[in-house]
Amino acid sequence: MGRTDAPKKILLVACPGGHILQMLALKPAWEDLETRWVTLEAADTKYLLKPESRVFAHGPTARNIPNFFRNLRLAWKMVRGYRPDVILSTGAALAVPFFLVGRVLGVRLVYVESFTRVERPALTGRLVYPLADAFFVQWPTSSHPRRAIYAGSVV
Repeated sequence: MGRTDAPKKILLVACPGGHILQMLALKPAWEDLETRWVTLEAADTKYLLKPESRVFAHGPTARNIPNFFRNLRLAWKMVRGYRPDVILSTGAALAVPFFLVGRVLGVRLVYVESFTRVERPALTGRLVYPLADAFFVQWPTSSHPRRAIYAGSVV
């Protein structure tokens, strides 16, 4: 798999709530690709992703070191087994272990900062920014990293 090949498989990584809804709003960008989801088990993810190929990660994720390492192990297993061409994430903390593993294994990494981050990226955005091949923001006037791309909002 070369990094210039057109992607065929994508791993979608998003936490419950607004992150999942924003990922679903991006469906035209990934609907022609073979997909797998990684998220946390919650009422909305169980309902919205019921027909999808999904894996539930270990939560809570925010500032939880034991679950970070559990999810890092899960990321290693999933990325090596599924071999996606792209990992796309709309956040939150669950993106970090998957981007770390994706970078090590040479997977293209795309991050879409949350619509709620008007002025500056969230902690997750700041952590994955150096790893990402593409980093999108949803506000044109916010102070965001220099490589950030504004292409409109997804909601």
